[in-house]
Amino acid sequence: MKIVEEPNTFGLNNPLLAQGSRLQPKVTPSPVAGPAHFHQLAGKCFSLTESTYKYEFCPFHNITQHEQSFRWNAYSGILGIWQEWEMANNTFTGMWMRDGDACGTRNRETKVIFVCSASSKLAQVSEPSTCVYSLSFETPLVCHPHSLLVYPTLNEKLQKEWDEAEQARYEGLITEQGYNNLLKDVFEDAGLLKSHKVKKQPEVTADSGTHNSLQKCTETVFTSLSFIQSVINKIVQCPCYVADEAKGTMVSTVNNQHLRGDNGLIDLQ
Repeated sequence: MKIVEEPNTFGLNNPLLAQGSRLQPKVTPSPVAGPAHFHQLAGKCFSLTESTYKYEFCPFHNITQHEQSFRWNAYSGILGIWQEWEMANNTFTGMWMRDGDACGTRNRETKVIFVCSASSKLAQVSEPSTCVYSLSFETPLVCHPHSLLVYPTLNEKLQKEWDEAEQARYEGLITEQGYNNLLKDVFEDAGLLKSHKVKKQPEVTADSGTHNSLQKCTETVFTSLSFIQSVINKIVQCPCYVADEAKGTMVSTVNNQHLRGDNGLIDLQ
């Protein structure tokens, strides 16, 4: 009799398990984004068994790993949840799945690399550094030379913003870092990168009491300013008499009687 070890099927994507028994993701996957012909992969899953582990890759969703063992504590975990694209030189170079299960002081994450092939399949999984995995996915979707270009996936508005950034860099109006920051904003607005922009808090509407107090204060200030202005106008328009004790005379400064070179004093004697 030959005993065949049946792999366990614990995991996030197993529909036969009760909800409480499934792996619990830390975050919600980002919306589907990127080349339009890649959107057909959403909702599909591809598996690969290597040694004693089974890997399951669900594009735009997650990557899971399941130990194929009867051990009571056989490992099943999430290696990453769909977050954003990696891009360089106007080309999609990989898909990042982050915020997987805890691994020491960090979370597991996986970079998915696409390779041209006649059929779509999960080809290889490795761990080049601790808690960071590399997954090779073969598919005919990347065989066309322009299949991974970034610019065509943007709408007209974002393409215009990219064109303006290119022109500004060419004319020396912005630095290379400034150019990269502008591109990052474009990619975030397109949903290709996970946005880290801080959302503006809604403005707090002042209550009626505060509003009325502020209005009264403003009206008082304007009233005071009007009064001061009227006093100044009267001083300017009316002659002001001062006593000259040395001469015993009365002199008057009259604005509207000044002549070129006149000292503004008129002897009343």
